[in-house]
Amino acid sequence: MENVRLPGPKANALIERDHKVISPSYPRGYPFVMDHGKGTEVWDVDGNRYLDFMGGIAVVATGHSHPKVVKAIQEQAEKFIHISSDFYHENWVRLGEKLNEIAPFEEDALSFMTNSGTEAVEAAIKLARYHTKRSNFIGFTGAFHGRTMGAVTFTASKAKYHSGFYPLMNGVTHAPYPNPYRPVLERRKGEDYGEAVVRYIEEEIIAQILPAKEVAAVLVETIQGEGGYIVPPDGFYPALRTFCDKHGILMILDEVQSGMGRTGKWWAIEHFGVEPDIITSAKGIASGMPLGACIARKSVMDWEIGTHGNTYGGNPISCAASLATIDLIEQEYLQNAQEVGEYAMDVLMEIQARHPSIGEVRGKGLMIGVEFVKDRETKEPAKTLTDRVVDLAFEHGLLMLACGQSVIRIAPPLSINKGEVDEGLRIFEGALTQAEKELM
Repeated sequence: MENVRLPGPKANALIERDHKVISPSYPRGYPFVMDHGKGTEVWDVDGNRYLDFMGGIAVVATGHSHPKVVKAIQEQAEKFIHISSDFYHENWVRLGEKLNEIAPFEEDALSFMTNSGTEAVEAAIKLARYHTKRSNFIGFTGAFHGRTMGAVTFTASKAKYHSGFYPLMNGVTHAPYPNPYRPVLERRKGEDYGEAVVRYIEEEIIAQILPAKEVAAVLVETIQGEGGYIVPPDGFYPALRTFCDKHGILMILDEVQSGMGRTGKWWAIEHFGVEPDIITSAKGIASGMPLGACIARKSVMDWEIGTHGNTYGGNPISCAASLATIDLIEQEYLQNAQEVGEYAMDVLMEIQARHPSIGEVRGKGLMIGVEFVKDRETKEPAKTLTDRVVDLAFEHGLLMLACGQSVIRIAPPLSINKGEVDEGLRIFEGALTQAEKELM
């Protein structure tokens, strides 16, 4: 769309009403007030059209209001809306069967259904303590696992997430996440940076701080999300799996943002050839309906009746939406995420060659990060530039979100086509060109 004055009058009125009644804790990227959407396109309440390159933070996997998902929701709502986890329903069982089928374990999987990714992480934390009879954990800097008291203890991407909430949960020690673009550890000859991080955990954390026999699990985002869409080196997960097996430590992978086909495979860990013990899923699992899952090897999910539960987890409507979502991903969008993701990466590499403010383009499938720097040699983050690009893109009809220190994340619906990629990236480059003129 042409550069228009935003927010429009209807959006502005709703935002003013929001400020009077809604918690101020919600971060708002820019004043977008949605009215409706179809596929990758969305419209605000003033009739302005946008392309959605953030997909509700990687949630609307099948696009906005996919007819098959809408139909599944409507049909289930006509039958019944809620029954609680004290009883059974067919969609719950069918979804559990499907998650068992696609889980990244050779062993059978059991699932605990939740309402969100954060709740799935909390379930994984509790399960790890229950199964191992150990109390401590290893997490990673730059992580985001949620904001409830257990999950936020592992979250280490912004200090404000902890501010005002101490004391946090005891027993979490953080190691550096293996960010090959910004390494903080020295590598040995023949060692990739992921292997160096695991060696640090073994030689510094386990040997000097935290006895291995006290560690229940390592919790890590397979591809780091909020921390900057960081793809770890190929050697990281094989080395981490070896470390965990050596010490009887569980490997928990947070696939809330990277899972459900986002990277062109069901789970991002499949790119690395390693099997975890527990994974957490949410976001794209139900195309926007509230649903999450803690999925574990059957031998690990051994807790007794009543040790964990919830009221709304596995809601019938959310499960129906999830079954439709998974079917669409399986039939169409898994391959599309891989092919269109590769195409988007190629176009972004061309843009990078024209703009020295882009330090790195990285990602897998349709989980792509573009990192901005003031200088490619020093790699000093260009946060002001990043934020300005996001704002200018919005003003010209493209929804994007930043993450990390100075990264723009690209996580559109998995249904996006190459024409929409071209349109969106033209807007992106135009916004970048204007921001560079203003700030560099």
